[in-house]
Amino acid sequence: MNDLSNISSLRLGITAGGQLAKMLVLAASNWDIKTYVMDADPDCPAAHNCTKFFKGSHTNYDDVYRFGQEVDMITYEIESINTEALKKLKAEGKIILPDPEVLETIQDKGLQKLFFEKHQIPTASFKLYDHKADILNALQTGALQFPFVQKIRKGGYDGRGVLLVNSQEDLSELMDSPSVIEQKININKEISVIAARNATGETSHFPVVEMEFNPKANLVEKIICPADLNEKIMAEAGKFADKLISAWNIVGLLAVEMFVDEHDKIWINEVAPRPHNSGHHTIESVVTSQFEQLLRAILDLPLGSMELKMPAIMLNLLGAPGHEGVARYEGLREAMQIEGVKVHLYGKKITKPFRKMGHITVLARTRDEAIEKANKVKNLITIQA
Repeated sequence: MNDLSNISSLRLGITAGGQLAKMLVLAASNWDIKTYVMDADPDCPAAHNCTKFFKGSHTNYDDVYRFGQEVDMITYEIESINTEALKKLKAEGKIILPDPEVLETIQDKGLQKLFFEKHQIPTASFKLYDHKADILNALQTGALQFPFVQKIRKGGYDGRGVLLVNSQEDLSELMDSPSVIEQKININKEISVIAARNATGETSHFPVVEMEFNPKANLVEKIICPADLNEKIMAEAGKFADKLISAWNIVGLLAVEMFVDEHDKIWINEVAPRPHNSGHHTIESVVTSQFEQLLRAILDLPLGSMELKMPAIMLNLLGAPGHEGVARYEGLREAMQIEGVKVHLYGKKITKPFRKMGHITVLARTRDEAIEKANKVKNLITIQA
């Protein structure tokens, strides 16, 4: 859409309606784009900000297909969408970005790994198994050794569907689903790079960030930008992200999660073809946010600058353990007294243990100062019921 004269009449469909959709809707409103959101929950984060809300399931063929009839273009904030409906819509001329065939591959972590292997992208050595019994048999025959990581091929999200198996004692937790079994890597850092690509083929990526995970929930708790890595490693990480988004011919965004091992070697972990938790800080800290960049990419506009304006820390605001019910935010006033603290609440009425309820970006003149401020903020805020 190089001609922006009719941008105010564009009906952009977003599937589904979580916090990523909400932030994309807010970015689209700056250009007067009409946003249509479909989600099963009429109180989802994006429902009250979009132009029009449709109640429906992103996994249901009929719901996705009907939703597609109402819009000019579809993008998404989650991978687990009914791709058969998307492919039908595409065949009928509907613009769907990123492409449904790409989404179908990325939905399956096994197909992701095979894609990495085909394109000579470094990734942990792996094997594919259909059942728990196959994994146990591989251990008995010596085809598989401890320690390893089990990842279910489809449906895992925010740390769910991943199991670290260090010894015999962990086998009772094995999941009986088609799985990727990976050799465990001795990880020094976990990092992420978000690449962008438009239909013209222009490609660029955001600064490399470090990710710190909550050990209980196995989901991202803190993002640090810039990463504390040498320039060679960061340049290599950026090249891998650019190579993958081009190899998949993606128009949109591709978040690439990576490991850096004890020898400073990079290993690709997994990818997501959408805005990503590791890019939330870009709203304040980068010239062009990941949400504006997605719009630029799918509308085939020139990509915006990805220059870092200030070092930043992003803290996920997670529901407190042991609390489920109507959310109460404690400590926000005290946190907002600290210079450079930017609060984003997603509008989820009910808190649950480790549920993502919002995030805070902390800006500072230096990386160390941002970390110091973020540590204060983390100790101030709790989300209870």
